[in-house]
Amino acid sequence: MTTHAQTDVIKSTEIPATPGVWIALAVIGLWLGSLTVLLTIPVSQMPLWVVPVGTLWQTFLYTGLFITAHDAMHGAVHRRNRRVNDLFGWTAVILYALFDYRKMMSKHWEHHKHPGTQGDPDFHDGSRTGFFAWYVSFLRSYISIPQIIGMAVVFNILHHFAGVTVPNLLFFWAGPAILSTFQLFYFGTFLPHRDIEGGHDNPHHSTSNDYSPFWSFVSCYHFGYHLEHHEYPYVPWWLLPTVRAARKEV
Repeated sequence: MTTHAQTDVIKSTEIPATPGVWIALAVIGLWLGSLTVLLTIPVSQMPLWVVPVGTLWQTFLYTGLFITAHDAMHGAVHRRNRRVNDLFGWTAVILYALFDYRKMMSKHWEHHKHPGTQGDPDFHDGSRTGFFAWYVSFLRSYISIPQIIGMAVVFNILHHFAGVTVPNLLFFWAGPAILSTFQLFYFGTFLPHRDIEGGHDNPHHSTSNDYSPFWSFVSCYHFGYHLEHHEYPYVPWWLLPTVRAARKEV
């Protein structure tokens, strides 16, 4: 299997600096605007179909927040201004669930250094290889007690001081954040890095799905093109379909 050092599919210098900023702003803006509307109108006053559609929509946008932060960890939001890039990273993870950007970035780069091995903080421990056991272990390594307390404080502020109903908070704020962790883990960790018969044939211990660009975007912002991401970690999520298509032609 080729790597980015062996092929010339795309160089980091060929990626424009600013489109990632506008895309990140769009994701954050959509998340914030949709959440504001969905928290303002009580669930009891909404048409029934709005609840499941709104929940799924917010889940998708929560996933987008994390993908934005993930791009920031790779310097891919703004390629020439690290401060702007990290500002988007911090903003995205705080809005997502009060995560610590530095801690997440440190662990994520360990994942890239030791993918699919015992040195990989995102990999299973050798015994909990099934989806749910691995998911719980994965999540526990990132969530902290202060973070849980902080989210509980935000929940109560929104409910008691901003007047947001509990159903609204559960369906459109807390619920989608939790659901998006399943989406991110399934398409971005479990499927690409799970053990396969015969083992992986590349140093990244990773595979990619074969979804069309449309379904790849819908499923997880092209995070399922995971081998391409590991081979070209400086490529932003929105260019991964281009990289995948180019690799097939090499």
